[in-house]
Order: sequence, then structure tokens, then C-alpha cells
Amino acid sequence: MASNGNRNTVLTLVGVVVFMGAMAWASVPFYNWFCRVTGFGGTTNIAEGPAGEILDREMKIRFDGSVNRDFPWVFKPMQTEMTLKIGEEGLAFYEAYNPTDRPIAGQAAYNVYPYEAGAYFDKIECFCFTEQVLMPGERVEMPVSFYVDPEIVNDPDAKFTKHITLSYTFYEIDLPEDVQAALKAENADASSVN
Repeated sequence: MASNGNRNTVLTLVGVVVFMGAMAWASVPFYNWFCRVTGFGGTTNIAEGPAGEILDREMKIRFDGSVNRDFPWVFKPMQTEMTLKIGEEGLAFYEAYNPTDRPIAGQAAYNVYPYEAGAYFDKIECFCFTEQVLMPGERVEMPVSFYVDPEIVNDPDAKFTKHITLSYTFYEIDLPEDVQAALKAENADASSVN
């Protein structure tokens, strides 16, 4: 009986470890999805185009970029800040570099700080809307166009905001199937030549 109890304890512990590992692996994509759906944590909006109305009040936008632990890309903003009028469209660039010898796919999770401003930070176009694939040694500039919605001045919690920080964190995802297929075809062609 004692060995049966020990076996159940070991199986339970292994199950807990596997569950915790799975949750750690899924935490960044899940958090990104959760924030987009609920607006939690300063998640931004997606806009069809510019605001239309431009106020005389200015807003300083700061840019931040990081990568998830063990993600080998180098990722950073190409400018640290810019000042725009509320409602004015801004265009910022981030740089990503894959220093490895293999193609790597990534997806960016994003948010703004202070969190109250997230509902008024509208992105028109962004590299974060889709997955990104960088080939070995590839370096790219990735744009984001945005504006701060003039409605921010009517929100009692956000109207005194003077600075907004836009943050991105890249994490690794599986290579898209079309890229995997192209790489397999490329390897097959290379081996048939040899």
C-alpha cells in the first residue's frame, strides 16, 4: 500500500509540474489575447484612419521594446519619444534583428502606460497585428502609425495624462506553415543538387 501511495504522489507531482510548464509556455500569448479582448492593462484600439479632429494640446509618446526570455531577437525602438498634438497621426519605427542561423517567427504583445490611456491610443497600422518572420541575419524596420483620440480630454481618469508609453514585447511562435514548406522545398532542392 505504501508504494501505491508513493506512486500516486509522484504522478500527482509530475502532473502539477507538466501543468505549470504548459501554463508558463502559454502565459504570454494568453495574456496578449486576454488584454486585447478585455482592454485590460492598457491595451490599445485599432482605428480605420486618422482621428479627424486635432486638438491644440500636446502629448509626449515614449517607446519601449523588449523580448521574452530566451527569445533570441534584438528588438528596440528607433526613437525613444516624440511629441504630437492630440488627434495628430504619428509614425514610429522599431528595429528587429535575428542574429541566429535559423528563421524565427515572433509575435508582439503590447500595451500602453498609464493604463487609463489605453482606450484612447488608436493604432492605424502596426507590425503587432500580424506574426513576423525574420530569416537568419535579417534586420528589419517595423512601423506603427497611431494617434491619441481627442476623447481622452473628456475622461475624468485620463484627461490629465501628459505622457504615454507604448511598450512591445516579442515572443517566439511556431513558424507559419507556408514558411516551413518553403524551407523544406529549399532544403530538398539543395540536397538534390548535391
